Amino acid sequence: MNDTIDTAASSAAPFETRLARFAQRAARVGEASVSYREAAGEGGNEALSLVLLHGIGSGAASWVQQFEALGGARRVLAWDAPGYGASTPVANASPLAADYARVLADWLDTLGIARCMLVGHSLGAIMAGAFAAAHPERVAGLLLISPAAGYGAADETVRAEKRDTRLAMLAELGPQGLAQKRSANMLSPQADETARAWVRWNMARIVPHGYAQATHLLANADLAADLARCTGKVPMAVAVGAQDTITPPEACERLAQIARAPFHVVPRAGHAGYIEQPLAYSTLIDFTLTHTFSTTELKA
Repeated sequence: MNDTIDTAASSAAPFETRLARFAQRAARVGEASVSYREAAGEGGNEALSLVLLHGIGSGAASWVQQFEALGGARRVLAWDAPGYGASTPVANASPLAADYARVLADWLDTLGIARCMLVGHSLGAIMAGAFAAAHPERVAGLLLISPAAGYGAADETVRAEKRDTRLAMLAELGPQGLAQKRSANMLSPQADETARAWVRWNMARIVPHGYAQATHLLANADLAADLARCTGKVPMAVAVGAQDTITPPEACERLAQIARAPFHVVPRAGHAGYIEQPLAYSTLIDFTLTHTFSTTELKA
């Protein structure tokens, strides 16, 4: 076990060195705090800010490769969701997507961002969808990467089973154990060891209380309903890795159909495709910014 951890730490070291360029910051949001990382672009006021929302087993640091690729032309920010990193948890023990959307709105207000391009990965897509549904005027474009749909529309038995199984695994394994046991599911079989180590590094740093709240959110959420509310109000697109076994392509395509949004499948990528195929995903994000969403929409 020690050899495995040492090898993972060694493989992740290049990412940690690169991450040092984007130091963790903190913003006061009312009585709470939100930690985040930022790449301050040189695009000036005309460049729309890009806001990245991570998934349930991750954090702001996971987007380091997108900071590097996209942070030169515009301001790129990634938060640690409430209950992650140094961010204050939401008050509700079994929160709704709206609870996170409110914190997101307040955080953007604190940073002076009236309107942005929003990217949500997995559970982050649920938060992004709820924010867009509540504040369509603030979202110039919404890109959902391997979106988790949530179980809010499912039978209560299904919701409870999904929630309680994940909570039991957290209690049994803790963050380090989750990282060792579940991180491989996040990537395609072709992913290299450096990508695998970076997924483990991020997952090992989850905060148990915040992860537990996010597990309740996953059980409570209904992304499809929020996307239906956004249709015609917010330009949207959906993308997924061709080898994603957590939110498979067919499930993501159904969400794209509900959103009436373009749908992209990225070859040789799993669930955390933006880590193992950073060039493909950074290109996709940039393309979505500059082509899928109109020039008019992309003005700050």
